[in-house]
Amino acid sequence: MPDWSTTTWVLASGNAGKMREFQQRLAPLGITLLPQTDFFQDEVEETGLTFIENAILKARAVARVCEYPVLADDSGLRVEALGGEPGVFSARYAGEPRSDARNNAALLEAMAGESDRAASFCCALALLRGPSDPLPLIVQAQWHGEILEALSGADGFGYDPLFRVPEMACSSAQLSATDKNRLSHRGLAIDQLLAQLTESSRS
Repeated sequence: MPDWSTTTWVLASGNAGKMREFQQRLAPLGITLLPQTDFFQDEVEETGLTFIENAILKARAVARVCEYPVLADDSGLRVEALGGEPGVFSARYAGEPRSDARNNAALLEAMAGESDRAASFCCALALLRGPSDPLPLIVQAQWHGEILEALSGADGFGYDPLFRVPEMACSSAQLSATDKNRLSHRGLAIDQLLAQLTESSRS
């Protein structure tokens, strides 16, 4: 049984927005989150066909070079009218160099004239004790919403300015950090992960 008792984890991501959101959720629990750049400078090639596959790839790569548990996130946006695109290619939807602004512009162009605006943010998390951990914890969650016809809001990152949250009648980029952490795909996935950790500690 893996030992999850250490309170220092490494986040297998170079995304500053993700780092900020995970820190906000985990710090109150006494967990110190270190960036992967403290140990790992390269970018892990995301060759998986699913969010879960990519999360595990990233977690294993970083776990090989540090002695801490590694938390990896792979997430993205699925748009119904686009057959699930951009999906696992969300971060590089508009090609290289990667840019939130270019990705949002590409999505608006692809959605021009579409009446079906349904979409969902998806998140897969993998938590490993080490590179050969046989029992990683894996969770996934979705956040359902709609694609706006224009950018709205200045907070958040990625596709947040285009993702309308129906129950809040605003975009994800207009939510407070507290509301986003409560409602988002990443927040829901962390809730599941913490529930699994609590359950495993009782076993």
